Amino acid sequence: MKVVDMHCDTISELLEHKKIGWTLADNDMHLRLDKMEAGDYLLQNFALFVNLGRPTDPYEQAMILADCFDEQMKQFGDRISQVRSFADIEKNRAEGKISAMLTIEEGGVCKGSLEKLRKFYDRGVRMMTLTWNYPNEIGHPNAPMSDNIEADPDYSTPEVKKGLTELGIDFVEEMQKMGMIVDVSHLSDAGFWDVVKYTKKPFVASHSNARAVCKNVRNLTDEMIRALAEKGGVTGLNFCSEFLEDFQNGIRPAGTISSVVDHAKHIVNVGGIECLGLGSDFDGITTHAELTGGDKLPLLDDALAKGGFSAAQREKIFSGNVLRLYKEVL
Repeated sequence: MKVVDMHCDTISELLEHKKIGWTLADNDMHLRLDKMEAGDYLLQNFALFVNLGRPTDPYEQAMILADCFDEQMKQFGDRISQVRSFADIEKNRAEGKISAMLTIEEGGVCKGSLEKLRKFYDRGVRMMTLTWNYPNEIGHPNAPMSDNIEADPDYSTPEVKKGLTELGIDFVEEMQKMGMIVDVSHLSDAGFWDVVKYTKKPFVASHSNARAVCKNVRNLTDEMIRALAEKGGVTGLNFCSEFLEDFQNGIRPAGTISSVVDHAKHIVNVGGIECLGLGSDFDGITTHAELTGGDKLPLLDDALAKGGFSAAQREKIFSGNVLRLYKEVL
């Protein structure tokens, strides 16, 4: 089953481990070229993730990450190649290469500048998560970081009042004009509904599950799933155990494939088969107990089949729905 995954943090990890020689072909992470080939990957989105809580210029840091991405594409161009359009994806498929789409996780890297947004587009960025876990010039997150940098964000209380800023609305409208996909994962509940209001094209929640199954506010409510589906959008199943299962007696869940299937069933029951895709969050999460890397995706395919999903439905979840959206928006 061909895999299209809307989100990973692999580039940030490669940059962090550059001194010890990690590459896309040689590392100890969730995603490595041989693992992706074993998992039958067609396309992987690679995020430029920048933590606004660190003392670096976010725009410059994102450009350093983009340079790291470019180096990997140059080094392994016979196996993986960057795409900027749907036609590029089809070209790579014909040549037997994995496609790599550049994305951003943290709209604050633009520093409130539409000119910088356009520069990222020129670098090949085709999707942007509007916020991470800090407020920025575009809008507000649903799980803001605590003043205690060692503490986890508050994943229990959604932000229902603070959404997109006026500038954030301009960003969303500009992204649609240029063909950059709007991503609402991490965005506040209020911001989600602002995006619904101001978008005319489909948007995504690249790595978010169902809040009715797991109460974490990083997940989507049923009302959000329906609205996303009505817009022609897609949400990507996130393999982070904290977004799959509620804590029991304060114990962090390990993560099971069955919990991923539970979310898939719920999302499809609420929004229909067309609104579900994959958004693993690989290399940005604690390792899932069973889906330990890209080579394990066939196990998820088997579990979905045993859970009652037909081959045609699984094809839509694994690749078809996201490719349909990419063809329309890019």
